[in-house]
Amino acid sequence: MSKRYLILEDGSWFEGKAFGAPITEKFGEVVFNTGMTGYQETISDPSYCDQFVVMTYPLIGNYGINRDDFETIQPSISGFIVKEYAEFPSNFRKEWSLDSFLKQKEIPGIANIDTRRLVKKIREQGTMKGVMVESIEDLEAIKARLNDFTFKRDQVQRVSTVKPYVVPGKSERIVLVDFGMKHGILREFTQRHCHITVVPYNTSAEEVLQLKPDGVMLSNGPGDPKDVTVGIELVKGLIGKVPIFGICLGHQLIALACGADTHKMKFGHRGANHPVKDLRTGEVWMTSQNHGYAVTQESLAQTSLKITQIALNDDTVEGLEHELYDVFSVQYHPESSPGPQDSNQLFDQFLQKVTGGVTHA
Repeated sequence: MSKRYLILEDGSWFEGKAFGAPITEKFGEVVFNTGMTGYQETISDPSYCDQFVVMTYPLIGNYGINRDDFETIQPSISGFIVKEYAEFPSNFRKEWSLDSFLKQKEIPGIANIDTRRLVKKIREQGTMKGVMVESIEDLEAIKARLNDFTFKRDQVQRVSTVKPYVVPGKSERIVLVDFGMKHGILREFTQRHCHITVVPYNTSAEEVLQLKPDGVMLSNGPGDPKDVTVGIELVKGLIGKVPIFGICLGHQLIALACGADTHKMKFGHRGANHPVKDLRTGEVWMTSQNHGYAVTQESLAQTSLKITQIALNDDTVEGLEHELYDVFSVQYHPESSPGPQDSNQLFDQFLQKVTGGVTHA
């Protein structure tokens, strides 16, 4: 394997071995994921749009890649960073190696770097811009280009569906707003026989209501929730008219629509087995997470939202419920792709609101 380099905006750099797609120069936001498994779900999660994902678990790729576990058809991560990747995976479901899949999807990777040191740096300094290059002969010029680089703020537009489509079912009619949804959300609803209409991120409240939904699902997605102004307006137009369930970005959009605030986290929550406490029951759930923004707890005081769940690691707001209407949300991923599956029951709770709850419009 040839050499490949990762340069960070603080001026530090790492030398590793290239795998995946060939590149000349590729920029991304460097974040880390703590999951021991689930790397193919991570790679295909649209919430990682424009990011270099560092896997903290040292061995990645050992069970290969299979199409059944994709979370979207076209991955949108900028790059993949691992300590060691398995060149010869062994699993009966394997269809590609990690290297061949990344080449196919034009995603560059770096292996054989000290990911432990890299993650410690991110934890101390926060997420940073980075650039992958094949040579550092002109290092100062590369650093200058990295310093000048700014990310586009249209991630949701790039990962959302372009036009509506239907996944037929015989049960409740759910409109699923695609801000960059994971296919795991579709799987949960289809397992419950729901009739699902998936609509683009910029669908208006009027257009959603014309579909006569029994409930509306707001999906996960990438980027700063404050950039998704059409999503905020959508939620404002739907509250009190139909039950709403929001996940991740959908959770943040509900908060913004109700007058709360959000903020960018230092390094975010990404990975599996993050403990979340339900303040109503005292239960602790292990959750799958992927977010770089969070609802600002202090901003909820003057809204009609109450906190239902918090992260035990740092007290981040993990669940919200509207005091007047059938609207609730969680910051984590109850579709559990990858797991754990502690919170799958939230889809059942949503459907109970759809079928038996009373909205107070």
